[in-house]
Amino acid sequence: MNTKLSLKELNRISVEEFKETKKLPLIIVLDNIRSMNNVGSVFRTSDAFVVEKIYLCGITPKPPHREINKTALGATETVDWEYCSTTKEAIDDLREKGYEIYSIEQAEGSIKLNEFHPKADLKIAIIMGNEVDGVDQDIINNSDGVIEIPQYGTKHSLNISVTTGIVVWHLFNSLKE
Repeated sequence: MNTKLSLKELNRISVEEFKETKKLPLIIVLDNIRSMNNVGSVFRTSDAFVVEKIYLCGITPKPPHREINKTALGATETVDWEYCSTTKEAIDDLREKGYEIYSIEQAEGSIKLNEFHPKADLKIAIIMGNEVDGVDQDIINNSDGVIEIPQYGTKHSLNISVTTGIVVWHLFNSLKE
């Protein structure tokens, strides 16, 4: 029988221990995200998989805010983040620091997520686009590539927080080895 673990049995680390933990060489760039719940969810996912940092760009809401905290559940205190007025500014900064930039979008010539297997020593930044318009074409043009989650239903659209979780889980498994 499977017994649910207690909070003590989960062996959660403290904020201080999290700050000292080796991070996944992965940056998440939020390109003009509107929903504070989505931003909070991305923080929470980033905490779960020890993502290095989040860049909040353009109109993307910034902590501290009650609506972000509602879904982040404290992850805004653990995950490093930075605000950039434009996503292009974030890309330029990350490229200068040696990151490969990938937009997460449905586009011609995209790489299917299940076929994307980066080397463990690669530093990656992924760009998550606006809930309505996706990643801006100029940003796609400034990316090193585009990664797409294969979808087989009628909608061909996932919420940004769901998309982030799927992509980060895949990259976590690729980069942690």
